[in-house]
Amino acid sequence: MKENLRVILSGGGTGGHIYPAIAIADEIRRRYPNSEIIFVGAKDRMEMEKVPQAGYDIEGLWISGIERKISLKNLMFPFKLYSSLSKSRKIVRRFNPDVVIGTGGFASGPLLRVAVSNKIPTLLQEQNSYPGITNRILSKQANVICAAYEEVKRFFPAEKTVITGNPVRLDLLKVSEKREEAQRFFHLDKKKKTVLVIGGSLGARRINQLIETWVPKFEKENIQLIWQTGKLYYDEYRKHNSDLVQTYEFLNRMDRAYAAADVIISRAGAGSVSELSIVGKPVLFIPSPNVAEDHQTKNAMALTENNAALTLTEAELEEKFEKTFFDLVNSEAKQKELGENIKKMALPNATANIVDEVEKLINKIEN
Repeated sequence: MKENLRVILSGGGTGGHIYPAIAIADEIRRRYPNSEIIFVGAKDRMEMEKVPQAGYDIEGLWISGIERKISLKNLMFPFKLYSSLSKSRKIVRRFNPDVVIGTGGFASGPLLRVAVSNKIPTLLQEQNSYPGITNRILSKQANVICAAYEEVKRFFPAEKTVITGNPVRLDLLKVSEKREEAQRFFHLDKKKKTVLVIGGSLGARRINQLIETWVPKFEKENIQLIWQTGKLYYDEYRKHNSDLVQTYEFLNRMDRAYAAADVIISRAGAGSVSELSIVGKPVLFIPSPNVAEDHQTKNAMALTENNAALTLTEAELEEKFEKTFFDLVNSEAKQKELGENIKKMALPNATANIVDEVEKLINKIEN
């Protein structure tokens, strides 16, 4: 296998597609320091900011998804698709990759389609138990599909689907060693409990509304709050900043945020579940009800049924949040139990397993 691998990664729209791609790129670069890696994303989406921050070049396509409701924006889709396919052909022709990796999101569609038509080896990485439409379409022609859940085999060709787990960033593997560093970074009082709230990269309206309601009680109980409101909601909630409450549009150093937390409140996207399992902290999941096949609830309940996390649906928050949350915050024994159990369900070698599949794929083509 040659040392100077040329790799294109594509995927984006949300952190759930971007960070797995960055984790895979980091592992490829670790194994092959001379490799050349570029990303392809959607213009004006968060990958255009987050990928360069991670140290990689990215090219943007003029592409977006189709609105599920009737919308004038859908009239532009054929033009965007044509533009994106044309630019993808130019990128592939110029870069001449050894492999193209897609992690989901509409940006990966045109690029993977072009790679397949040029007989370039392609690998898909699917984070969820219910795949997005882009990966479902691409799976028929991709060479390998790396997935986190056995359930996806009913959507993908089983003979080329490998269960690897979801890739996570290397900086999360040693979170337990960063506690003091994290407390200094966030200027926290070591004697007080710290709660981390993460609703996803764009934010979660219902979680933000919930936290706003309970801020006075948190402050009364001397609970420190690190609150990622998400890009869409930051301006609305930053007024709550105080000695005990820190609001952030986005947390660029999630390793420090996890390390600082005693208890975490989170959505249950596949990427978050994978990260939190490795981090090994007590979690209260509040799954988003606005996802296909209610897969976030399924993700969360897989842990809750193994006494590895707590789960409340949005419909249960009014009645059950207070008791569920404060019982957890006030019980170090319960925190320890959930933290130990969730760590048992982690797949910490997922990123390495995926890059193993990349190597197998390239060797197979070469031979």
